[in-house]
Amino acid sequence: MTINSLTAATREQVDSFLKQALAQLTLNPRLNQAMQHGVLMGGKRIRPYLLVTVADICGANKNDALQAAAAVELIHAYSLIHDDLPAMDDDDLRRGQPTCHIAYDEATAILAGDALQTLAFEVLTENRMEQLPSERQLQLVQVLAKASGARGMCAGQAIDLQATAKIVTEDALEQMHLSKTGALITAAATMGVLCGNDNAQQWREKFEQFAHYLGLAFQVQDDILDVTGNTEALGKPQGSDTASEKSTYVRLLGIEGAQQRLQNLHHKALQSLSDIPYNTDRLEQFSDLLLKRDH
Repeated sequence: MTINSLTAATREQVDSFLKQALAQLTLNPRLNQAMQHGVLMGGKRIRPYLLVTVADICGANKNDALQAAAAVELIHAYSLIHDDLPAMDDDDLRRGQPTCHIAYDEATAILAGDALQTLAFEVLTENRMEQLPSERQLQLVQVLAKASGARGMCAGQAIDLQATAKIVTEDALEQMHLSKTGALITAAATMGVLCGNDNAQQWREKFEQFAHYLGLAFQVQDDILDVTGNTEALGKPQGSDTASEKSTYVRLLGIEGAQQRLQNLHHKALQSLSDIPYNTDRLEQFSDLLLKRDH
């Protein structure tokens, strides 16, 4: 089993939902095509899988969870389009395909990212969720907005840009990645719990702890793969972080140090699961496959 095969069913469901949502946007075909390029050209659907799995463990309605999972993936897709732009990481390749600004143009890519971001909140609010009280649906919006903006992902991206070509402390590097990568992963787990039944809400903090350590470990693994992987498997240029003088765990700790950090974080993630009185085997399997992947 690989991470791609594990997430395949969720990927199919989320992609079907996203295709339907995008098909309704007919005002500007070129913009719509760029949006589809950004969100439907591949990806493991890690965040949707985490959300849907946590939601299922917590007794959620499947349609409610799918609606929330699609919203999270739309935010992730927008962030990748903008992250690849010349003013940001200036990447030409994403998931083995030309990045959005290469396939279209820079202005269209910016607009496609903007439109995917706002579509996420449209998706999250346009239908009344079947099982959730309206207050909980509002919490979903709040959690996703906070994780995406100046208290989460955008702040992490800003820190990343400012840290380029500099040596930062491990604490500063951790804060950067907890914001840039970890915030949306933790939000996915939180939203999964929020989609669940009333009894599950008391375990929200433990699910968030699991996602906190998983998100950071995921970034450590990404830093390692930037050095040890290859372009074909990664779907993006191997060594791009090194070439851009990005602050990474490998640059700070070396390969062996980064691998040890990865193992410690994985152990902490699994410890968090052990405190939850539900069957969390699927999350344990998910973390094992995610953190031992080669791309």
